[in-house]
Amino acid sequence: MALSIYPIPLLLSHSHIITTPTNLSRSSSFSDPSPTFIFSSSHRSSSIFDRNIMAQVLLSRKAACNAHGQDSSYFLGWQEYEKNPYDPTTNPTGIIQMGLAENQLSFDLIESWLERHPDAVGLRRDGALVFRELALFQDYHGLPHFKKALADFMGQLRGNKVELQWRNLVLTAGSTSANETLIFCLAEPGEAFLLPTPYYPGFDRDLKWRTGAEIVPIHCSSSNGFRITKRAVEKAYQQARKQRLSVKGILVTNPSNPLGTSLTHAELRTLLDFALAKGIHLISDEIYSGTAFASSPAFVSVLEAMQVHPLNLDLADRVHVVYSLSKDLGLPGFRVGALYSANPEVVAAATKMSSFGLVSSQTQYLLAALLCDHDFTARYVAENKKRIADRHGRLVEGLRRAGVECLESNAGLFCWVDMRHLLLVDTFEGEMELWRKVVYEVGLNISPGSSCHCDEPGWFRLCFANMSEETLDVAMQRLQNFVASSSQCSGHGTRSWPRGSISFARWMVGLSSSRDHRRSERGY
Repeated sequence: MALSIYPIPLLLSHSHIITTPTNLSRSSSFSDPSPTFIFSSSHRSSSIFDRNIMAQVLLSRKAACNAHGQDSSYFLGWQEYEKNPYDPTTNPTGIIQMGLAENQLSFDLIESWLERHPDAVGLRRDGALVFRELALFQDYHGLPHFKKALADFMGQLRGNKVELQWRNLVLTAGSTSANETLIFCLAEPGEAFLLPTPYYPGFDRDLKWRTGAEIVPIHCSSSNGFRITKRAVEKAYQQARKQRLSVKGILVTNPSNPLGTSLTHAELRTLLDFALAKGIHLISDEIYSGTAFASSPAFVSVLEAMQVHPLNLDLADRVHVVYSLSKDLGLPGFRVGALYSANPEVVAAATKMSSFGLVSSQTQYLLAALLCDHDFTARYVAENKKRIADRHGRLVEGLRRAGVECLESNAGLFCWVDMRHLLLVDTFEGEMELWRKVVYEVGLNISPGSSCHCDEPGWFRLCFANMSEETLDVAMQRLQNFVASSSQCSGHGTRSWPRGSISFARWMVGLSSSRDHRRSERGY
């Protein structure tokens, strides 16, 4: 058979070298300066190289790695929402986004502050422009004025029970960057961190994808409200040892995402004692610290627990905190995060790494002015917590009208919802079947517990602060109609769901008759 030979520049830049299949069977030498692609004369339109092989050659191993987690149901639900987003006017039958932990409840308070402080917004100081000062290269350490303001604000959220040193802060582009930076600082590729389940699905990306670190779950159970026990932590540690993994630390979210509960003094003491006993680190991601709306149980920072620990001096180099303004102030688009550590080596290394994810100087300037207004921040925090509590109560009430319960919580922008009674089969396959039903037919994007590595099928995370009250009411009405239809179809104890789009259309008709879908969602 005749062969046609095409020189490589037709397909690739000179920086990429690909050998022919004949060369692949020889030595790995690349001495031939003019490698070629070979095509069959009868199939000139297609390369004999498989697309996957081409991708592997063109991209690095990291770029071709599938460990990012984008195939998780957590992210797939977002994709379905983006294809068919709910709008009360233009798309009232669309999917409502309940998979996004975003705080839109108190924008009006911040907008009002901005209107009253044009100098901060206009990059002025005492009426004079500071544009040139902010536009030039800045120290990677960040603006001292902003770091001091951020440290004070973090202390305020912790009841001023802990005094944070601003020089121990390293600024990062959000908490995602802060967590990854800490993993880079504390672990080598292949070393592990213990995480209590269920945990935030994004950690599979944030902690593992670029760092090469491993996650070993600390299995927590609904039997005790998913509380962390010494036995569970020790079991996870031993499991890591069996897998020949070196454990470098424990990472917790406090308050928990997705549970919406804050860790108790006893749990924190257990974790601190364990870190000391094993000679490992403890990272506490506290980005939801300002959302703790209940006074009992109150939010307790790991820094406060460490401060009263009898061996606090031994713990100082091992305890690290992650924070951001994304949840408490509702500013995820500003990309403002930080890590806090009393370990000077960690701070020095993290500061060097922060050059890959800096916070812009104009953002620091604006937020420094806002955070330094202590009267405003005190009023904001109190009012924001009240609004979160009210919205949380509205969701819980709507769930109960549908015959659905959730874990009792005191913080966060979501509820951990128990839908085990709605599973047709008590398995994770059954959970995914229910999830698909809720997303595609009920029109709610919720996060299944399996995406959070929950050990028990049937739990889901539902977010409530990224929408208006009217939209939340629509979501709850849809859920109530779905559960009611499921009950009607259940017969004599055999669970089943309404099938097809007829039932969904009936639910939507019911919604239209009970509520005006054309209400504006402005103000949130």
